[in-house]
Amino acid sequence: MDIPPLAGRTVAMSFCALPVSYLLNQVSAFSQPLFVVLTSALILGLLFLAVYSLSHGEITYDPLYAVFVIFSFTSVVDLVIALQEDGYMMGFMDFYTKEGEPYLRTAHGIFICYWDGTVHYLLYLTMAGAIRKRKRYRNLGLYWLGSFAMSLLVFLPGNILGKYSSEMRPTFFLAILYMLVPCWAGVRIFNQSRAPTSYTPDMVQEEQKKSLFQRPADLALIVYLIFAALFTVFRGLVVLDCPTDACFIYIYQYEPYLRDPVAYPKLQMLMYLFYALPFYCLAAYALAFPGCSWLPDWALVFAGAIGQAQFSHMGASMHMRTPFTYRVPEDTWAIFFLSNLLLALGPHLLAFRCLWRPAFFLHAALPSSPQDQDKKQQ
Repeated sequence: MDIPPLAGRTVAMSFCALPVSYLLNQVSAFSQPLFVVLTSALILGLLFLAVYSLSHGEITYDPLYAVFVIFSFTSVVDLVIALQEDGYMMGFMDFYTKEGEPYLRTAHGIFICYWDGTVHYLLYLTMAGAIRKRKRYRNLGLYWLGSFAMSLLVFLPGNILGKYSSEMRPTFFLAILYMLVPCWAGVRIFNQSRAPTSYTPDMVQEEQKKSLFQRPADLALIVYLIFAALFTVFRGLVVLDCPTDACFIYIYQYEPYLRDPVAYPKLQMLMYLFYALPFYCLAAYALAFPGCSWLPDWALVFAGAIGQAQFSHMGASMHMRTPFTYRVPEDTWAIFFLSNLLLALGPHLLAFRCLWRPAFFLHAALPSSPQDQDKKQQ
């Protein structure tokens, strides 16, 4: 897969978030929640007009260019928020975290800001650069789609159900509009044509004739998917207050963060139980039986979702903003870290395997008849 270049113009526009956030933080009027949401909407509107006027050709070619540029701006804002909450910066986004979205000051909120300000930011720059150069970015877009959707599906309901539900601000309704973006962007990204492959029908048939034991990498991935599914079921039972001794020991000695009243960890485990678990089963089936052409695309979406989820979950489990009683104990830190790291790496290995040798998942062409061969020779 060719990696598209970064968009230099997008970098320059995104860094405008630094002076804008600093100047707004100095205005005392922004201590009111209504001013915060109105100003946020106004800045996003002005940013869209600037992008449209400066890059009309790119937007005409692909409207998602405007989305990536605007979101690169918000990614820088999120990175500033995370760095400020951890004490590395001062005087930039205090007004927003106090009167706009106070739940961003939680450990989970800080780590989704770190992810958005680094991984998502690089993806926005790369995809915007691909549009400017008229190159493909479908695979990167699918990864971003899964990551962005998972972040919203846990964060927004967690704000409503957790202990910060009494501190809802008008900016929350502005964040709800973000949920429309992955729906529209997902349709456009999935409708983009896939990169052509160099496999002939004979090569595809030869690859799909191999048994599972002739594909040790696929066999290892199936074993991993089985264990990941079992672990997902177990943690789902834990957050559902299963009374067994194993669940009791695990939630108190290994992952006490699952008891945190912020609700994010519980929602995360339920997302795994109801969405990740079926995917593990379907992916294991697709690795065992050929022709499941849906797996490469959805493996990328799933890798993005699990990558974002595990980064936020692992980071929040050990962050200082999490109360001490809910942090991972020092004597079980290694087990917690290794098990959750494997849970994050596995989907990325699955996605890499699908992109590396996709012949097993392609639809096998029917063998040509002797009459067709005679016609071709004539």
